[in-house]
Order: sequence, then C-alpha cells, then structure tokens
Amino acid sequence: MKSTLILNAKIVNEGKVITGDVLIKGPRIERIDKNLQHIKADETVDAQGDLLFPGVIDDQVHFREPGLTHKGNIFSESRAAVAGGVTSFMEMPNTVPPVFTQELLEQKYQIASKSSLANYSFFMGASNDNLEEVLKTDVTNVCGLKIFMGSSTGNLLVDDEKTLEGFFSQFPALIAAHCEHEPTIKKNTEAWKIKFGENISIHEHLNIRSEEACYRSSAFAVDLARKHGTKLHILHISTAKEISLFDNSLPLGKKKITAEACIHHLWFNEKDYDRLGTQIKWNPAIKTEKDQQALFQAVLNNQIDVIATDHAPHTQEEKNNTYFKAPSGGPLVQHSLVAMLEFYHRKKISLERIAEKMCHNPSILFQTEDRGFIREGYFADLVLVNPNQPWTVSRENILAKCGWSPFEGQRFSSSIQKTWVSGALVYSDRNIIEGIPGMRLRFSR
Repeated sequence: MKSTLILNAKIVNEGKVITGDVLIKGPRIERIDKNLQHIKADETVDAQGDLLFPGVIDDQVHFREPGLTHKGNIFSESRAAVAGGVTSFMEMPNTVPPVFTQELLEQKYQIASKSSLANYSFFMGASNDNLEEVLKTDVTNVCGLKIFMGSSTGNLLVDDEKTLEGFFSQFPALIAAHCEHEPTIKKNTEAWKIKFGENISIHEHLNIRSEEACYRSSAFAVDLARKHGTKLHILHISTAKEISLFDNSLPLGKKKITAEACIHHLWFNEKDYDRLGTQIKWNPAIKTEKDQQALFQAVLNNQIDVIATDHAPHTQEEKNNTYFKAPSGGPLVQHSLVAMLEFYHRKKISLERIAEKMCHNPSILFQTEDRGFIREGYFADLVLVNPNQPWTVSRENILAKCGWSPFEGQRFSSSIQKTWVSGALVYSDRNIIEGIPGMRLRFSR
C-alpha cells in the first residue's frame, strides 16, 4: 500500500491553522502530527509552509455527460476540478436524457467509475410524474434529489403542487432546489419583449429573472419544507431578500433548511455585464452590488452554509449570442478555491472560514462518509496551496473542455500546488497525473 508523507504544512482544518505533518497510507490519512520526519514513506513532499486544505467538495456542478459532451464530460471537467483543488463533486440531473429513472442514474455512476479523477455523486432528478421512481433511491449511495422549481434548463420544471407535496413529504434525504418563480419570469419576459422586442440587453437579465421571482420561489420551498420537516438545501441564493429565509441560530448539523452561495454571485455584480456580457449569464441572474455584499455577509454570519460553483460549461460559440439565444451557465470549478483565497488576501474572509464553507460544511450537510476534514482515518482528499504564487488565467491553462472562463485575464495570488484524491496524487505543479482514482461518495444516513 503506497505511502506519502507531507511535511511542514500549514494545515487549515476545523477552525485552526497549525503547522504539522500528514502521513497518507493507501487511500486514507494514517497520522497527523508535528514531527513525522523520521517516518519512511514511498514519497515525501516538503510543503515548506504552504497551506494544506481538505479537498473541496462542490455540491453543484453540471459536467454534461451524457448527451451534451460537446460542452464537457466527466473526464474533462473532473480534470479541471482537481486542478482547482476540488476532490469531490455532486452533479446535477439535467443531462440528455434527464436523470428521471434509477437506470439512467446508475448509468452516470458507471461512466464516472471509468473516467472521473475526482470523487463523485449524482443527484436523482425530479419531474412532475416520477415520484414513485424517486422513492426507490438508495440515499446511502446518492447525494440527494434535485428539484427545478424554475425552468432554468431543459424540461425539468416541477410546478405541480401535488407532486411537490409528495416529494417534500416522502423523500427521506436532502432535497436540493433551484428556486425561481416561473410565472413571474414569464410575465417579466413578455413585458420586456413588448418594450424592447427580441433585441434585449443582457443588463435586463436581473430584471427578468428578478428578485421577486427568486424570493417567491424560495419562500414557497421553505414553507413546504417547514410543513413536512424536509431537509431542504436551496442552491445559488442570489438576492439579499432571500437571506431572511435562513436561520443562523443552530449548528449546521441540526439545521433542516440550508442555503448555498455560488462563486459568481460573490465575485460579480450587475456592473460586470458591461465587460463580460453573456459570459456571465447565469440562472439565477447575477444581481446588484447590494445583493453581492449581502450574500458575502450571509456567508460570514452562517445564514449561508456552503460555497459552490454551479459549474456549467457551454461552448464559446453558444455563449457569444444574443440575450435569448445565449445559454445560462459558465465554467468555474477550476477557479473556485483560488477565487475565495483572493478574498482572503483582501481580508474579507479567513482561511478557516473558507475551509468550513467549501470542505467541512458540504460534508456535514450531505453526511458524506469520512471526507471533508483532515482527520486520522479519513480519506486523504487534500489540496496543497501556495498562497503567495501569483498567476493569470488564460486560454492556455484552462482545463474545462469549453476552453474559456469568465476569469480570463484575472490575476490570482494563490496557486494550487498538489491535489490528492483518496490518497492518489492527481495534480502536481500544473500537471494532471494520469489515472482514475475517483471513488463513489457514500453517505451516513
């Protein structure tokens, strides 16, 4: 069983930053101590004071396989993930065909078992008529159920209230919801079409997919969850108004209703549409600077529990289109950790809080087995970061299959040095290490 010894690391873990050594044996962490230099290992890495984080767990990605592999696939996007320090991902059901059956769900797991460099799980998808199929889900092997309570993409909108009652009252594990009120969006779209015709500016995106649309849907989901005692996780909160729906008086492990913020809503605001146009067209929309600041504060005060990416690649040709024709979404999984570390350099967030929101809390929330922390006996999902090695995002160093990023030209202060997935070194000094070490995530439920 191969062993790796990491020496002289600043270990960012469980609310502390301590200098120490970590011994990996096989897929797991065997020892953590301050003086392990005497131990012989197959490979020794001198961290020289660099930061050692638990591997990032991204609870919301779209890797596009099957059916949309011209945009990305599990192999290509997992390469981008590990290059960014993301060692585990949870992928959404809006592939082609949508994941509405257990058979289609298992097919995705089979693809990942042969192609994913990172650990993986896949959400079961909800439709207006697949409640019986959803209830067959083995929640010890599947991260949760995804419900689109707004038609962000494809035909996954669930708007039948009786069906929603069924999901919220009967599904025994976490429900992750995309919340935008469809009638409000349709009403706004028609009003803007009357005003501007088909030639609508991208600047109107936040008015069409508005604060009201987000709040009405999120509030409805929260009401349903409270009624039925559902474990509800609302994805990509984008407005200050929605934050009032979430409580910070309980520790995460006791919360029934939780929230996620995404990198793009923390990094960009409406002023960036001038520069980036449809490249930053997301659903829910990037909104005002006031919303952006409120979201960041909610991360700090624990009304928002998790930071993720909603990584959703499209080709550059698809994105370079008029407002209605350009799809929503963009590639972010390679740059999420370094983006949050940029906020650390700006003194907006601590290293410990970054580890909490990106590593610990996703593990606690989804009840992943033995991941998300640097602990003896846990899987060795680890990321070594040099916090003072600047680099600039360019086409040459983007690993997502689509080959572009809204961060192109951005100079980041921190660099990912090495990434281990289940004890295997998968990324080192800007190079992907060949092999498929990703494992299926398991859940203690």
